[in-house]
Amino acid sequence: MTQTPTAHPSAAISDFGIDTTAMSTSEVMRDYVARLRAGRLGSVPALLGLVALVVVFAALSDVFLSLNNLANVLTQGAGQTIIAMGIVFVLLVGEIDLSAGTASGVTAAVFAMHFVRNGNLLGGMGTGVFVTFNVVLAVAALLALLLRIWAGAAVSVLGIVLALAGFPANPWVEILLALCVGTAIGCITGFLVARIGMPSFVVTLALFLTWQGVILQFIGEGGVLGISTSPVLHAVANGNLSVLWSWVLFVVAVGGFAAVTVGGHLRRLRRGLVTQPTTVVALKVGGLAVLGAVATVLLTVDRSPNPGVEIRGVPYVVPIVLALLALGTYVLNRTRYGRHIYAVGGNREAARRAGIDVTKVRASVFVVCSSVAALGAVVYSSKVGSVDAQAGGLNTLLFAVGAAVIGGTSLFGGRGRVSDAVIGGTVLAVVSNGLGLLEQSAAVVSIVTGLVLLLAATVDAVSRRRAAGAAR
Repeated sequence: MTQTPTAHPSAAISDFGIDTTAMSTSEVMRDYVARLRAGRLGSVPALLGLVALVVVFAALSDVFLSLNNLANVLTQGAGQTIIAMGIVFVLLVGEIDLSAGTASGVTAAVFAMHFVRNGNLLGGMGTGVFVTFNVVLAVAALLALLLRIWAGAAVSVLGIVLALAGFPANPWVEILLALCVGTAIGCITGFLVARIGMPSFVVTLALFLTWQGVILQFIGEGGVLGISTSPVLHAVANGNLSVLWSWVLFVVAVGGFAAVTVGGHLRRLRRGLVTQPTTVVALKVGGLAVLGAVATVLLTVDRSPNPGVEIRGVPYVVPIVLALLALGTYVLNRTRYGRHIYAVGGNREAARRAGIDVTKVRASVFVVCSSVAALGAVVYSSKVGSVDAQAGGLNTLLFAVGAAVIGGTSLFGGRGRVSDAVIGGTVLAVVSNGLGLLEQSAAVVSIVTGLVLLLAATVDAVSRRRAAGAAR
């Protein structure tokens, strides 16, 4: 009987050497350049565009680089950036959520009504609307149970409890109620798309119009619900950390990033797995530390343009965005659920054959999207100090989707990061702020924003085509 020759151990090592050998700095650079040439651009175009925009606006406006204006840039687009962070999850599975903007408007209307009516939603909505509101929450909880999204069901039921309990006005209760309503909306959207099988474009377009009508029902034509009298709700987008807590934030953010990055690097070294050179890792951590320190120093300097009024500290929206960024990045990069999202977005049929519950994953991303959109609603409502019938409408959705795409998240699924939304949101905030300082009309702002989004979509399509060609 003839035996098959056994491969020499050295042959196996050469075949899988890429998994067990450290990379040199030159190899890292060559690998990075090769990925760029293959069309895997990531956030590079957005970062280059951001630098170009800053240079142009700094040259055209003496006010753009003032400390007060730079702090305003951080807060002006925070609400839309947060919504974009949730939309990234939907885009990663190759779907779209056109209702995220008006869904956030519904959550804003509910929490504002709870505040204005001192917890009496029944009096604010009327008996028929209030009963319907709670029935919808109950249906959302039932649909979440059918999808086996237990957290979505629990949070939807909590929304019913908060609505029926009639707790007096409390900003933390209002924020929690907004989150519950957003989660319930996501459960409904996810069920229609993933379980019923309706195209996400059609479903979310229909719900966009539906939630717009719900906002009108809650607030009324031309109605406004003010929330600026609540110190907590007002401070969400308008307040600042103290100088001490600003530096605490710096230490926590940089220290956390260093711990995760260096810790992962050392673990891979101990296990003999491929990893970046220690020098590159140190440069990443050191670069972030320097940028964070400079930003903290600048933001803790008095930036008030008015004599006698002092404004210091990092805006509250910065730790909020950073916390969501860290959580979203951890979920996508370090959990089985995150790997399943990328798998479904990359190849849905292959993911199904690998044993992934594709229906549940597709539904769950809409729950994440609407829940995060509710937090975005709290931020942008805090910024303007009120909620009106246009809440979540107008350009809110377009800017949120645009932020995710501009930052580098693919419209075709399977490629993107939560940080893309932050980068893209910063680009749009800079465009809006810079053109505003130059006293350009709303028409010019819309045209420029649209062209930036069109350019980002073009780069995405071209880079994906190049990546497909390189794979052949």
